[in-house]
Amino acid sequence: MPKAVEGYRIRKWYGFSEDALANESGNAADGEPVRKVAVAAVVHNPYAGAFSEDLSLLVDPSPKLGEEFGRRLLNLAEGAGIESYGKACLVGVNGEYEHGNACLTTAFANPVREAIGGAAAWIPSTGKRGGPGATIDVPLAHKDALYVRSHYDTFTLSFADAPGPDEILVIFAAATRGRLHARLGGLKAEDVQGKDGLS
Repeated sequence: MPKAVEGYRIRKWYGFSEDALANESGNAADGEPVRKVAVAAVVHNPYAGAFSEDLSLLVDPSPKLGEEFGRRLLNLAEGAGIESYGKACLVGVNGEYEHGNACLTTAFANPVREAIGGAAAWIPSTGKRGGPGATIDVPLAHKDALYVRSHYDTFTLSFADAPGPDEILVIFAAATRGRLHARLGGLKAEDVQGKDGLS
């Protein structure tokens, strides 16, 4: 059964996955296929329609939300290790972009990091206001070092019936490896495993 998260009114959970077996030119994967996965939750926005300096109703319960996102991401990955990640929000038109950002702070992200086995790098993020049918490109980057060029990627997602005017779509995406046939040089993933990607 779908799991509730204390502090949020969640209307719907989404799960996405795709496996790329060849690149856009039709060349078979150079190694394992790349699996991209994403989890999204449609949550009620308690601040819709009004300005508030205090956004704690969205920030304070977000660690529990992050725990559930981490659990769902691992289920979608089906045992494959996660190498890159990114987060995003889509805010309904009665809300502010800042309301979506309030759901994506470090308090939310750290439990996801823990669930995927630890991560050192800053998590790329994006967001916007929109309505049902909106599309968003979730940015991806290596989980341990932002400058691993082979892992710069996006996962394009669309939601048929969300967000409503008083809702926020919270989104977290991940991938099991870098782009197929990445060949632009730079720092390699194998050179940063276990190192502090922020230094």
